[in-house]
Amino acid sequence: MADKDKKYSILDASRLSVAPMMDWTDRHCRLLHRLLSRRALLYTEMVTAPALVRGHAVHLLEHSPGEHPVALQLGGSDPTELAEAARLGAEAGYDEINLNVGCPSDRVQSGTFGAVLMKEPGLVAECCAAMIAAQPVEVTVKCRIGVDDQDPETVLPEFIARVAATGVGRFAIHARKAWLEGLSPKENRDIPPLDHDLVLRMKGLFPALHISVNGGIESLDEAEGFLAAGLDGVMVGRAAYHRPADILCAADRRIFGAMEPDSTPEDAVRAMLPYIEDHLAQGGRLNQITRHMLGLFAGRPGARQWRRMLSDGAARPGAGPELVAAALAGIAGTLHARAS
Repeated sequence: MADKDKKYSILDASRLSVAPMMDWTDRHCRLLHRLLSRRALLYTEMVTAPALVRGHAVHLLEHSPGEHPVALQLGGSDPTELAEAARLGAEAGYDEINLNVGCPSDRVQSGTFGAVLMKEPGLVAECCAAMIAAQPVEVTVKCRIGVDDQDPETVLPEFIARVAATGVGRFAIHARKAWLEGLSPKENRDIPPLDHDLVLRMKGLFPALHISVNGGIESLDEAEGFLAAGLDGVMVGRAAYHRPADILCAADRRIFGAMEPDSTPEDAVRAMLPYIEDHLAQGGRLNQITRHMLGLFAGRPGARQWRRMLSDGAARPGAGPELVAAALAGIAGTLHARAS
């Protein structure tokens, strides 16, 4: 794919993306999500620049060709280190390099990166400039609307302007503040109030930038509403993980205008079986994959049995794809019984 074509495809894909989520959006999760949506943009978990550059943990960049379009999210605050990490990500074949300026976890704060960088827009700009200069892949930023006692109305536009001046043209904005003292990372995902309207105003202030909204989005209806209101993209987090079929199965048709039939969770499970077999043959464990599949049938008849079979059985010695096939058969049996 030519660079120009890749650029346009990533812009199109970012109309709907699945947020980077620590301990969740690993390569197994991303492959499952790709089977549900051919077009949505997927993100890695945050990978720290020190782990790649100092720790030589290049295995953290592993992904399969079937995941594309896929973006690498980096964490860090040293421009030289982030530039090298971005170069490694580009060499690994990622379609986008994203800088994390939103994660509020304690370990992120201690490393002086993540949401705490909202207090240092000059440093973020320096980091982004170094990342852009080091490699050819587009660099983007995911941020909060502010942290602690900052006034988002003032801080956010100043932050965006400072960073955009380096050449960053795409921002994903989590529409909540992060409280770095007093709230846990989990509480920071729920307690600070959402301000989606502020993100919409940022699009009005910066019409040339590509602005995506993140935070508290639970349905495709909401996603379509934000796009209709003028935002360029919508990033969905926990809803896409816990109810992936609800968010992703109709996304290609509703968000991207695809003419192909919607995907189904049943077809995704069948397509995962050879991948599971290959993973086990390489010494992997079944529950490393099936933990991401528990919510596939959320809200449907048989969902509880599906979750129970996978949760109880996937960690047992010798568990393999036949367990997943049996759980899928249980879903079909439940539907047949209800129809009788």
